[in-house]
Amino acid sequence: QVQLQESGPGLVKPSQTFSLTCTVSGGSIATKYYYWTWIRQPPGKGLEWIGVIAYSGSTTYSPSLKSRTSISRDTSKNQFTLQLSSVSPEDTGVYYCGVGTPSGGSWGQGTQVTVSS
Repeated sequence: QVQLQESGPGLVKPSQTFSLTCTVSGGSIATKYYYWTWIRQPPGKGLEWIGVIAYSGSTTYSPSLKSRTSISRDTSKNQFTLQLSSVSPEDTGVYYCGVGTPSGGSWGQGTQVTVSS
């Protein structure tokens, strides 16, 4: 079973860029038909989809976040990374990485990101 673990800065100042890394074990991020996703949950709100990077390396982003979002991968480290720029307090929340496969999927435990001066 694929396992995922998020890591990142925790606290970020407004207007800065932060990066979160998802480290994958139990499967390769280049496995065909696997799709690697980032979502987030602001405090007191529902889940919000951020974007996905496919097994091929192609990416798709939420239209509302597209101008500030970049998802990339490092196949040698079996990791994929989310970068979010020009952040504001509205970007505060728990960020999760996950994977969708033909037989199901799984999620990391999530990591808190707080945007505050």
